[in-house]
Amino acid sequence: MQHIPTTNAANRLDRLPITKFHKRTVLAVAFAYFFEFADINTFAITAPVVREQWGADVDHVAYVTSLSFVGMFIGAVVAGGLADRLGRKRTLTLTTLWFTVWSFACVFAWDIWSLGVFRVLTSAGLSAMTVVAVVYISELFPSAKRGKFQAYAIVVGICGTPVTNLIASAVVPMSDWSWRLVYLWGSLGALFLFFVRRLEESPQWLESRGRHEEAEAGLARIEALAAAEHGPLPEPQQPKPKGPSVKPGLGMLKDKKFLYPTILLSVLWITQTIGFFGYSSWAPTLLAAEGVSVEDSIFYVALTTVGAPLGSFLAAMVTDRFERKWCLVVFGLVIAASGLLYGLTFTPVLIVVFGFLVNLFERGYTALAYAYAPELYGTEGRSLGTSIAYGLGRLSNAVGPLMIAGVYNDIGYQAVFMVIAGTWTLGALVLALFGPATRRRRLAAEAAETAGTGPKAVTSTP
Repeated sequence: MQHIPTTNAANRLDRLPITKFHKRTVLAVAFAYFFEFADINTFAITAPVVREQWGADVDHVAYVTSLSFVGMFIGAVVAGGLADRLGRKRTLTLTTLWFTVWSFACVFAWDIWSLGVFRVLTSAGLSAMTVVAVVYISELFPSAKRGKFQAYAIVVGICGTPVTNLIASAVVPMSDWSWRLVYLWGSLGALFLFFVRRLEESPQWLESRGRHEEAEAGLARIEALAAAEHGPLPEPQQPKPKGPSVKPGLGMLKDKKFLYPTILLSVLWITQTIGFFGYSSWAPTLLAAEGVSVEDSIFYVALTTVGAPLGSFLAAMVTDRFERKWCLVVFGLVIAASGLLYGLTFTPVLIVVFGFLVNLFERGYTALAYAYAPELYGTEGRSLGTSIAYGLGRLSNAVGPLMIAGVYNDIGYQAVFMVIAGTWTLGALVLALFGPATRRRRLAAEAAETAGTGPKAVTSTP
């Protein structure tokens, strides 16, 4: 039998303690996430002023919003393929630059159509960066701890939304052109370039591409840093024999090992997207339509968003401690119940309480899903599979708002939240019945990390 060379990248990374290298990496990704969350809502923030200045109507805003989600789908799929071919680090850099360049272009938009085109291109980059960042963390962090650090990155990143809202509230009223500064703020994500030279390419990706010398060099640098901080490292587990690899690309859709998790994760992201955006995008509007004053409805919804960063912290506490699949199921059902109760009450305190719970558990759900999704794939198709499923979720929101509006107009306010609750429940049930468990593999990796002290300890593995 022909010997296939390997650097044993996954096992060598799995037995590492968390080091300054890992913290630096998660800080870089969190920085990119911060400006992704900052930029994703800039059109919604500036749309009222733009409509007034350019005489645009609600339909124009709706077209831009829907097409932005189409752009997210295209960006995610393209970036997933590029990350499997060009590398995780390079594609992460390119996609971050892409969305910041087009956000900067929005500063110079001259009408609603030019702004719409620039926003669609920006949205493509936002989604593209997200899926590559998710895979990048998954492949560089020990499997026993990667979920926690995915969540930490989101905790920092999600702060981009309230910070941007505060900045916008200060600058937009300054003059008839100052709304453009909101897009200038979003383009500051280009400062990610200052992090790039200190990041490593994923050794697992290099190994999968047959670039073993580069993978070995990267692993040696990472291991040397870990040994300098924590002393001798334990022996890694030996690699298990693998079956024949599948060539990266859309041809992988013929492989059941690739197609099954892609379908499963597509259901997860579609139900998450419709469920979350159906709630967050419509809650203020529907409350106002039901007689709650606009000022009160916006204030209530603003209070509920305090739960978002706390939800990411909650995910960080549970994601590596319990089976991620069942955490997702529980979180999804809690969101369904909280969202339903939100729609059944008009008591201000209860609106805030149930809305807070929706935001809390939804952001926790997202952090859990970011950690869970890449674990269902091999290295060759991890980026593409994750991106297709995530992209289909974003694409679903091109029609999601129309569905919610139809339910409201035909059936009523409470029916909207019943549909949203049903969407979350469907996602939870599909995951409970068909979702693979991943904790056993993570526990094995954690045992390997803690078992190899003493005479077997080494600083690197040739």
